[in-house]
Amino acid sequence: MADAAIAKRFYVSGYVQGVGYRFFAQRVAAKLGVRGFVKNLRDGRVEIYAIGSQQRLRDLRAELKRGPSGGTVDSVAEDDAEMLKEFADGFSIEYED
Repeated sequence: MADAAIAKRFYVSGYVQGVGYRFFAQRVAAKLGVRGFVKNLRDGRVEIYAIGSQQRLRDLRAELKRGPSGGTVDSVAEDDAEMLKEFADGFSIEYED
């Protein structure tokens, strides 16, 4: 059952806000068939909640480390996450309250 869907949260640090990082993450996720969301955090990081197979999430993490040409990624932290059904059908850009 290598294709079983799992959920992860990635926290990207660096120069990642105001450089199109969320749109980059959304494009990459769509290309990989990963579902979830991306949003800017108040502390300057970008959070990506992702649902997909282990391999697709590995591929996503590699792309998140690369980032868009206008930004600079210092690190990508990764945590296991619970499956959130409301984000299981697509990949959206969310906004902090």
